[in-house]
Amino acid sequence: MTIAAILSRLERAETTAVALLEEVQARVAAAGAQAPVARLEWDRAFDQARAADRARQEGAAGPLCGVPLAHKDMFDRAGSVVGFGAHPDAQRRAERTAEVLARLDAAGAVDFGRLQMSEFAMGPTGQNHHHGMPVNPAVPGGVPGGSSSGSGVAVAMGLVPAALGSDTGGSIRIPAACTGVVGFKPSPGLVPRAGAMPLSWTQDVVGPLAASVDCARRVLSVLSAGRTRATSQPPGRLRLAFDDSSLTEGVSARMRAALADLRQQLRAQGHEVVVLDMGWLAHLAEPANVIAISEAATVHADRLRAAPDSYGPEVRARLCQAAGIPAQAYLRARQIRQIAITRAKAEIFAAADLVILPGLADVAPQAAALAGAKGAEIATMIAGMTGLTRPASLLGLPVLTLPVAQTADGPLSVQIMGQRGAEDLIADLAQHLETARRSDLHRGTDPA
Repeated sequence: MTIAAILSRLERAETTAVALLEEVQARVAAAGAQAPVARLEWDRAFDQARAADRARQEGAAGPLCGVPLAHKDMFDRAGSVVGFGAHPDAQRRAERTAEVLARLDAAGAVDFGRLQMSEFAMGPTGQNHHHGMPVNPAVPGGVPGGSSSGSGVAVAMGLVPAALGSDTGGSIRIPAACTGVVGFKPSPGLVPRAGAMPLSWTQDVVGPLAASVDCARRVLSVLSAGRTRATSQPPGRLRLAFDDSSLTEGVSARMRAALADLRQQLRAQGHEVVVLDMGWLAHLAEPANVIAISEAATVHADRLRAAPDSYGPEVRARLCQAAGIPAQAYLRARQIRQIAITRAKAEIFAAADLVILPGLADVAPQAAALAGAKGAEIATMIAGMTGLTRPASLLGLPVLTLPVAQTADGPLSVQIMGQRGAEDLIADLAQHLETARRSDLHRGTDPA
């Protein structure tokens, strides 16, 4: 279920956009309660599919013409209800269509509905007080990751080749790592956020979760109005940095083995592998969180006062605690961000073109660990899942999460991080690695 395969079928007239949508409709129906959907909009989707078929017949097919997609339930579409993963009282009917959806529409994509998400995009596990937790198809009993939980699950299930998510501290990358799909967090400002639910306006970005790097970059090229390439090219010889510090000391033995295999593979391909002490990045998780939660508390201030009981207890507690963060702490966190951005340029990107870090410490944590967990226990799990993703959010760097190994318990993924504007370079390397890994899997081996 890749975009390239779908377009090939359509271009060879082996199927139509309407027939493809009927296939997806059947898969969603077969999945039943396992389908991570919040709202289905088949009537409008079939209208889009018929329009896509007409456009193809007239020679006016866009780059995603007829490709069926669905997205995180946080993007406005004129006339449709947006739920935000929240209590029904928070739902509203949108008057305008989010710019990202409008760009996908113009490219000919077919949007059949909204996907589940963490409440107001707050929470890296995928647990939702109001709507439950989507089932992770890649890790039995594992959390799906959040907050773009439904997007990761829908791609992993093969319901869609790509789905939009949002990332403030890891909300694209974490569910991608948990479900073994590709997640692409672009540079801030590359993709418009107009019509997308705000959480932290200085850290929010919109990007795709996808079945492959090729799928992700095709979607990102549309979202960015062509500012990123839709096709790959050989990455050339790169300086690639790996960490050797406290930042990654908590990762599992099998993740260490996967990273070691990856380093060996990259050296064999002619790249220069640089090992850096990036332990200072671990200290950025707290200022990143202070900024995010302070801005979120500002976004929700009026509604939290008017309808506190409509929030789930964990989200309500976090927002109420954030209301007590002094302005001085928020401003200091923003100062730290500027200092860290300068340091990253001077210390990391002076020595390396791209950085490779674990996506998670291991495979997705088990959902059972959340049962009965409270307060400090939940905070510990959240910190463990976001510790490796928050630094890039604070620094405003583009990152792609890529599965690199399959264990008996689930997938292991890495993050490929670059300087602002390095999306094409990141995707080129990721696509090269993905192709090499698929060749290994075809031969019956796995690097890990």
